[in-house]
Amino acid sequence: MESIDKVEGTFGKKGSDVDKSAVSVAVIKRLPRYHRYLGDLLREGKGRISSAELSRIMGVTASQIRQDFNCFGGFGQQGYGYNVKYLHSKIGELLGMKEGYRAVIVGAGNLGRAFTMTHMFERRGVTIVALFDKSPELIGKTINGFRVYDVAELGDFVRENSIHIGVLTVPKESAEECASVMVGAGVRGLWNFANMELTLGDKSVVVQNVHMGDSLMTLCYGMKTGADKGIFDDEI
Repeated sequence: MESIDKVEGTFGKKGSDVDKSAVSVAVIKRLPRYHRYLGDLLREGKGRISSAELSRIMGVTASQIRQDFNCFGGFGQQGYGYNVKYLHSKIGELLGMKEGYRAVIVGAGNLGRAFTMTHMFERRGVTIVALFDKSPELIGKTINGFRVYDVAELGDFVRENSIHIGVLTVPKESAEECASVMVGAGVRGLWNFANMELTLGDKSVVVQNVHMGDSLMTLCYGMKTGADKGIFDDEI
């Protein structure tokens, strides 16, 4: 197989060089999906792939794939296609997997604990550093290898440990306050599972509000009405 250096194509826009306003939300949402499928191809020993072949696997048109990649400078060479390893690596780079992001989980209940048991974070380049809770029964304990700290220490801990991401698994009544503390201490991104829409005045902080119940209800609606599956596929 050719070396990555020989087939790296035209990818040349670093994160700071990409015109973020020109990249649509739909394209951004497709990037993790590209990365996931390419990871599968790597594990299968696939060395190179054409846009047509990737189109058949993913159910996205070849034209759409090329347009998406061109938003970031392109990744392939005409007549060759895409080097799977290189493309997987570069999309991971675009997605921030090499930035060394560090995260804390606020809320050591069932969902917070479940997150400490999965490899989802580390496989995406995010390191969980600690858990936080307000329950005296939990503070000071170690859960799946992570110490549970008093939520009253949250701001100081974030500042002193260079935390980038806050994962909120607290009741919605506590979410705003916890979010404000973390943002004030320097957190740049919030992954919110508190069953409410978290909005911040600081537009430099990225917020992802996740409502798992909404997804379940959408599924149930589709089953009840017999609607076409594609309507509810959120992997655009």
